Amino acid sequence: MPPAAPQQPGPDPFAWMRDKDRPDLREYLAAERAYYDEHLARVRGSWAELRDELIARVPPEDESVHWARGGRRYFTRTRPGQNYPQFCRIRPGGEPEILLDQEALLADPAATGGYVELGVREVSPDGRLLAYSVDFDGDELYQLRIRDLDRGVDLPDRIDATYYGLAWSADSRTLCYTLTDAAYRPHEVWRHQVGTDPAQDVLVYREDDERYELFVGATRSGEWILIEIECRDTTETLIIPSADPARPPAVLAPRRPGIEYRADHATGPGGGDFYLVTNDEATEFRLVAVPAAGDGPDGWQEVLPGAPDTRLVSCDVFAGHLVVTQRSGTATQLRVIDRATGEQRLIEAGAPHRALALAANEEYAAVYVTVRTESLTDPPSWHDVDLATGRWQLRKQQEVPGYDPAGYVSQRLTATASDGTAIPVTIAYRAGTQPDGTAPCLLYGYGAYESCEWPEFSVAVPSLLDRGFVYAVAHIRGGGEGGRRWWLDGRLDRKRNTFTDFIAVAGMLAGSGWADGDRIISRGLSAGGLLQGAVFSMAPQRWRAVVAEVPFVDCVTSMLDPTIPLTINEWDEWGDPRDPQARAYLASYSPYDNVPAGPRPHLLVTGSLHDPRVLIHEPAKWVAKLRATDGAGSRLLFRPELGAGAHVGPAGRYDKLGYEAEVLAFIVDAASPAEVVSPGHSG
Repeated sequence: MPPAAPQQPGPDPFAWMRDKDRPDLREYLAAERAYYDEHLARVRGSWAELRDELIARVPPEDESVHWARGGRRYFTRTRPGQNYPQFCRIRPGGEPEILLDQEALLADPAATGGYVELGVREVSPDGRLLAYSVDFDGDELYQLRIRDLDRGVDLPDRIDATYYGLAWSADSRTLCYTLTDAAYRPHEVWRHQVGTDPAQDVLVYREDDERYELFVGATRSGEWILIEIECRDTTETLIIPSADPARPPAVLAPRRPGIEYRADHATGPGGGDFYLVTNDEATEFRLVAVPAAGDGPDGWQEVLPGAPDTRLVSCDVFAGHLVVTQRSGTATQLRVIDRATGEQRLIEAGAPHRALALAANEEYAAVYVTVRTESLTDPPSWHDVDLATGRWQLRKQQEVPGYDPAGYVSQRLTATASDGTAIPVTIAYRAGTQPDGTAPCLLYGYGAYESCEWPEFSVAVPSLLDRGFVYAVAHIRGGGEGGRRWWLDGRLDRKRNTFTDFIAVAGMLAGSGWADGDRIISRGLSAGGLLQGAVFSMAPQRWRAVVAEVPFVDCVTSMLDPTIPLTINEWDEWGDPRDPQARAYLASYSPYDNVPAGPRPHLLVTGSLHDPRVLIHEPAKWVAKLRATDGAGSRLLFRPELGAGAHVGPAGRYDKLGYEAEVLAFIVDAASPAEVVSPGHSG
């Protein structure tokens, strides 16, 4: 029998789950995990088969493309049987040396759960030290350590509870790092001198406005430390000369409500120039140059104007060229600009269903950049692209044992939203498949924060395609694939567009014959888990099953509680429910507040006890409420991670594959013709 959570008097009978340390919550979560494990045992044969398929597609030993920095080449590699990689380098004329063996960190006394994740991994400018930070339980608070690379030992310096982001000083004696407040908001930058007691560290900057969080890093030129301060639609950057890290930070351009910019630096006379990608006077952003000794927006010189059909995302500065990442036609492009002549060249992946991105490119003096391309059916390839000529040279094609891309096809389709908007959809299927309305389909989506779900190769997808599935990724509003307007049309009081877009995509796949309309399964994680919860409630008859991973589903309650991590700076994405109008809109789609009546699709929900982004009580409350109401005919499973585990799941490569096989086993099982949802059994 499925677990039944205790209910307490009051308007929310499961509000007590907010305290994750309560013994009765731990007991309930353990019962849910045991019930899930019973299901896993029932499909263990298919789960083990799928796990073995996935592992077989991963080379036991692999080495990344090398990248240059400071006259040395760096890379990562994995060894047979190991879950975690080694970080290595080669000096000129030398042999490979291991700088950090992540697998060896499992021997640390704190690594009791077999989990280890790195937050930062930055080699000092002189190449002698490595700053790295480790998390052993998945809560995303890291212990910062410094390793002497000549001796291969860690220094006594250890700083607890640090966050992402780090910058070295030019002389490699000082580093800057970030700390969070009680709500997991990165709000402080501190300065540490190597070899000193961290208790002597100096506060560089504190951001007191709780809507903003900050990040610290260094420019590729190595001349500046940047403190980037941002909320959802406003940014400000503080600059510190890396040669003088004790100097008080100066403001590059003051924050102005609704104005964003991202900066990188080019060396030159008078301190050189900063290049800013900004939405000042350009909805889809433009590129401007700002003298390092500039005087604000009045001194900005436009380099690349804004265009309504092209979203400028970032500008990577190299000694002779600028590389601008932009989105156009629901695809990524790289625009190369010669700094001396102004000549421009466009780098494209060749088709909208192929993804393109910059790989690791840390050398400021580089005359080429390494790019990565892939699709749902083509494993990643890395090419060097000559910045002066645009010539491509293959560096590496990812080996996938036993897999032949020629046996599969990927293409771009279009669905029509309820308001007439064209929604791009990327699909994959076995070669020779015809859209005859018989194929089960897995549909994936996210749709938030202007984040893009570009087509990405996964060793899991062929296992679905080989079983007759069509796999689809919906590029719905709320994401950024269609530019800034795509995000604006899927946030705040237009958030429901995200959900109706996704439902429209499913309808198109069924109506055009690409999918069996009775065997469509949807999947998403975090904000994509909210998407799954919303469409589960809005159109339960549309789905055979839904996979909601670490879903943000108790929207109103969480957004009303400023002590919950990330709540205050999330108001600009979802709305502030202290405003009655915003609260009513949130309540109209919040899955916890909109439990569907009658038959429901099968549902798999995941959560993690240590997750700081979607606290475990959100999926736990939702599952408990669904179990306490009538869901005739549906199977409801909750997989809480009670040990070490992060927001996105396990950390090690084999652990990730094992988890993915569990999800695939649920999907394949649910899509079976025998798994038609019908009244009479409930789980």
